Amino acid sequence: MSLTDALGSLTGPVSAPTTLRRAKTYDLMALEDVPQRAWADLAERALDPNPFYDPAWARAVSAYARGRTGAQALVVWDSTTRQRMIGLLPVKSSWQSLKLPLPMLVAWQPYAPLATPLLHADAPDDAIHGLLDAAVAAGARALLVPFVTQGTTSLALRGALTERGIHPRMMHAHTRAYLDARNDAEPMLREALGAKKLKELRRQRSRLADDGDVTFAVAEDPADVAIALDAFLTLESLGWKGSIGTALAQHDGDTRFIRQAALALAEQGRFGVARLMRGDATIAAGLVVRQGRRACFFKIAYDETLAKFSPGVQLTLELTRHFCADPRVDGVDSTADANHPMIDHIWRDRMAIADVFIPTRHGDWIAPLARHMVAAERQARVLVRPLIHRLRSLGASA
Repeated sequence: MSLTDALGSLTGPVSAPTTLRRAKTYDLMALEDVPQRAWADLAERALDPNPFYDPAWARAVSAYARGRTGAQALVVWDSTTRQRMIGLLPVKSSWQSLKLPLPMLVAWQPYAPLATPLLHADAPDDAIHGLLDAAVAAGARALLVPFVTQGTTSLALRGALTERGIHPRMMHAHTRAYLDARNDAEPMLREALGAKKLKELRRQRSRLADDGDVTFAVAEDPADVAIALDAFLTLESLGWKGSIGTALAQHDGDTRFIRQAALALAEQGRFGVARLMRGDATIAAGLVVRQGRRACFFKIAYDETLAKFSPGVQLTLELTRHFCADPRVDGVDSTADANHPMIDHIWRDRMAIADVFIPTRHGDWIAPLARHMVAAERQARVLVRPLIHRLRSLGASA
């Protein structure tokens, strides 16, 4: 179902948006048609970094990933020449995203819980107005942007929307683990875990080494990334994700997406595979994506037959030390769920996240209806989440 088909006559005629600032040019286009060079330039200069909206990542997801293909994008240019892109937000209709028949666009999640829009740092207000104008021109009465970091981008959103007489609503506000990599790792880990827990983890590390030397490394060279990624995919498919059918290697589209994105980003020095190895065997692995001075710890897998030695925790400890020693990285987003049972105890800093619901017109009666339907859909997800966690635990113990 298309956006314009969602509520039929309820959408009403689309009036020309009011331009509150200097003239802009905007489009709603297929994601694969967005000019890649201008897009990459915007991603590097965005007010808040979002590596999952980088073209190398997002194009691969939209082309191949299971259930995530066919995204469109709201695109804003600073002039009719379309030389400099100042705003971009990948979207799908509310029907495609949530199965809700609403005249609403929903920011597309590219296989990761982060949908902070790309706003050029030199023109964030113009970018926001352009994105809203493009949404209105497409017939959207509301825009839902899930998983927005609460920082400079959210402040810019509130300011620009106030000019339009629009009041966004924050939904599902929460925090998730974040690493301030400007700190020294060892004092931070001692404070987070305590001397007793660290001693136990050192004991487990020694036990792991009984059957071979345990080493840690982060593959970043494209050739090394290809090898390390294969090890990660194998390890993930052997764990609980493999048992419930969600491992990347179990679906051709997912495998194709991650290989293409990983190698494209590795060519730019922005992708890594962290591995904890015992001899030649990978016993834990994690994927890392970077944009600017921020990294994202995207996925982790470990040998579940060695669970009593905490290989996933051991990998996270080593990765913490690695990030804190890397002068290119200021902070790391865990991309984990709120109250994650493992990483929350190691990374004690928090990143604030919220879904942002934005009516596109002041005083529109359809927007409150849409917001209540979105809230009900979210609540339904919350109710089934314990079942999902139960299935995961059963898969891990099988």
